[in-house]
Amino acid sequence: MPFTTRPDITGTFGVVTSTHWIASAVGMRILERGGNAFDAAVATGFVLQVVEPHLNGPGGEFPAIFQKPGQTPQVLCAQGCAPAGASIAHYRDQGLTEVPGSGLLATVIPGAFDGWMLMLRDHGTKRLREVLEPALYYARHGHTILPRVSATIEGLAEFFRSEWPGSAQIWLPGDQVPRAGTLFANPTLADTWDRLLSEAERAKSRTAQINAARRIWRDGFVAEAVDRFMRDTSAMDASGGRHKGVLTGQDMAGWQAGYEAPARFNYEGWDIFKTGPWGQGPVLLQSLSLLGYHDIAARDPNSADFAHLVIEAMKLAYADRDAYYGDGADVPLDLLLDPAHTAARARMVGPRAALEQRPSRIPGLEHLADAAIARAAPPSASGGIDAGEPTLAALGDRRGDTVHLDVIDRWGNMVAVTPSGGWLQSSPVIPELGFCLNTRAQMFWLEEGASQSLAPGKRPRTTLSPSLAQGPEGEALVFGSPGGDQQDQWQLIWFLRMAHHRMGLQEAIDSPLFHTSHFTSSFAPRRADPGAVMIEPGFGADVIADLRTMGHRVTVAEPWTVGRLTAARRTHDGVLTAAATPRLMQAYAVGR
Repeated sequence: MPFTTRPDITGTFGVVTSTHWIASAVGMRILERGGNAFDAAVATGFVLQVVEPHLNGPGGEFPAIFQKPGQTPQVLCAQGCAPAGASIAHYRDQGLTEVPGSGLLATVIPGAFDGWMLMLRDHGTKRLREVLEPALYYARHGHTILPRVSATIEGLAEFFRSEWPGSAQIWLPGDQVPRAGTLFANPTLADTWDRLLSEAERAKSRTAQINAARRIWRDGFVAEAVDRFMRDTSAMDASGGRHKGVLTGQDMAGWQAGYEAPARFNYEGWDIFKTGPWGQGPVLLQSLSLLGYHDIAARDPNSADFAHLVIEAMKLAYADRDAYYGDGADVPLDLLLDPAHTAARARMVGPRAALEQRPSRIPGLEHLADAAIARAAPPSASGGIDAGEPTLAALGDRRGDTVHLDVIDRWGNMVAVTPSGGWLQSSPVIPELGFCLNTRAQMFWLEEGASQSLAPGKRPRTTLSPSLAQGPEGEALVFGSPGGDQQDQWQLIWFLRMAHHRMGLQEAIDSPLFHTSHFTSSFAPRRADPGAVMIEPGFGADVIADLRTMGHRVTVAEPWTVGRLTAARRTHDGVLTAAATPRLMQAYAVGR
């Protein structure tokens, strides 16, 4: 019997797993009250905005991937696009060479609310009030604030007071940093949701109320408050200067969440589904395509050989991400996953750690590969505050990250969602609404001709990356993790251990993790760290020494600080299992 920090949660009625125990409990309550997986996911998602405000918020975004029994998996994209005024010329006219990592210029259209409404309307069964009331309760009456939230606020307290007074009003009640473990409330956000519910419930039917809420968000008092704030506010950001944003109420009125087909790859009898290459999701598929030529099943999953092969495959996949992925671009994903192409790329994995960037050389697109290599040169450090989304092991008090949730119900509906953005350290709070906006535009480049060049109406090449997989024995999985560029690295390691080495969900989550920051970071200040690997000490001194001998630049993390995975599974006969990471002591799986 392998040692795990927690048991796999098993049952047949339903399972919910998320990055905060309260959110998981709320989702399970919705299932107990007759709701389905989509109802539970929406309720869980709204609660996560309240209890993990340093990791996501109402002004953020998400991708979801889901499947109904007997149907093909789908992606629900709640990633807002760049506003009409977000041109490279405008940002260059501000004296900028990069989109700031915080503040108002980094904002794209907030997409999370419309995405949750679309999921609830089209796939849920509950009324809006039923799924929003738990989050409203915790916003109104308070929840015990996490130590990391308190520390984040403490690190920014003086900045809030001097530069973002609306944030000070919300996050410094009584002009004091809220202490960890004490009750913290956001009554302004509760008022916003109360008003939205009151106006939406003038409509009679469930569907009409949800549609009304969508209109209120994008064309009613919420959009009006956002528009006024953006027109009237010039805020300090990570560039070290004060800037106005370009988002308008008209931008919000013209955007809606939507559905699309997922990217797909078959690996050793498993069909794995991810978002398209407007996000980073296909790097997991590319990594699997490369590892398929290296008999990863024969490697000890806690060995240096295993880690080396996975790291080198990820370097090649992420090099292609940086060169070719983007929204609206003609991304050659079919070619990047073509067996002949991947076989040649797999032969590039050698016994030594690669220190150069090596994107695929695709005829006619060589300029994209060359530009990605040039961008990987470390830029000069930027001033101001850095509100990016780094590896959790190096998480500074001023940085934001992401949350994740997975739900499966007794009917076989399953959904994975990775909400992010709008965290409390991203941009100033809008005083009328009690929340701030996202900083997802920092993923764009302020240069013409790149796959990720800034342009109005374009989605940023997000790192948010939920997963769904169907196995050879009729089982199905939903899984994911916060962690920016590391999301698909940790998911890949977990999946390989589960699929090849027959580890249970919790055992694979509890096993030590690693990742590389070899490639260009998706977040300001956009640095690459060639050959760098961060690894948990649980691998042991011999494995770490062997990796260094292979040429990897290894940093040993503090114990239990890398990765924040959650996962849920359904077998062909309806047995449900869920698990959650013990790292950071926040995530929990529940079910019966």
